[in-house]
Amino acid sequence: MENKEQIQQLLEAGVHFGHLTRKWNPNMAPYIYMERNGTHIIDLYKTQAKMNEASEALKKIAASGRKILFVATKKQAKEIVSELATSVNMPFITERWPGGMLTNFVTIRKAIKKMQNIDKMKADGTFLSLSKRERLQIDRQREKLQKNLGSIADMNRIPAAVFIVDIMREHIAVDESRKLGIPLFGMVDTNSNPQLLDYPIPANDDASKSIAKVMEFVIASIKDGLDHRKNEKDRSKQEKIEKKAAQVGE
Repeated sequence: MENKEQIQQLLEAGVHFGHLTRKWNPNMAPYIYMERNGTHIIDLYKTQAKMNEASEALKKIAASGRKILFVATKKQAKEIVSELATSVNMPFITERWPGGMLTNFVTIRKAIKKMQNIDKMKADGTFLSLSKRERLQIDRQREKLQKNLGSIADMNRIPAAVFIVDIMREHIAVDESRKLGIPLFGMVDTNSNPQLLDYPIPANDDASKSIAKVMEFVIASIKDGLDHRKNEKDRSKQEKIEKKAAQVGE
């Protein structure tokens, strides 16, 4: 995509609208273009540069076959993030962040295992041998686990990176990732501290249009990384077949 065209798209999506000037975080100063009517305006050229930098890193992680966890529990981001993360088969949290999700991952895995065991019981018929009351209790438990942890059921290990929409709101996720040294990516508005992230993307993290635009760009890079990985696998498979065929022909 042409640089100018991309800037135009960011502009149309309102990515440049920051918070009221009195709410600003001074660490965002390098990314602020100007002040208009008491509101800070983000420099979209800086957004673009940071977005490209973050996307390149995410592309490499995806190409290596590792998982990127997306976190967005605010109303206007939930649907966008769950839909786009699902499209590239990446885990996400859009309900409440379960405390210890990363720092106490073993316990979280146990809860997911519990969910899988309930499914097993339903599949092999054990579930039907329980009393009506027990079945009702288990169903409720399964429902709750699904709501909070269903979107990370396939995440067998700590993710290789975490991408956050609104680091102020998701401060526990930020703290846990930093504690474990997990690379942090995310959208940072003018009221946030970009120094908390390894790859901050200065952007309006409140408007759904802005969130969608940045997310679409990031997800496209992850898809590129996954496609690259698939092509490499196909190529090596083809080379093995050709090698075998050559050996047979000798």
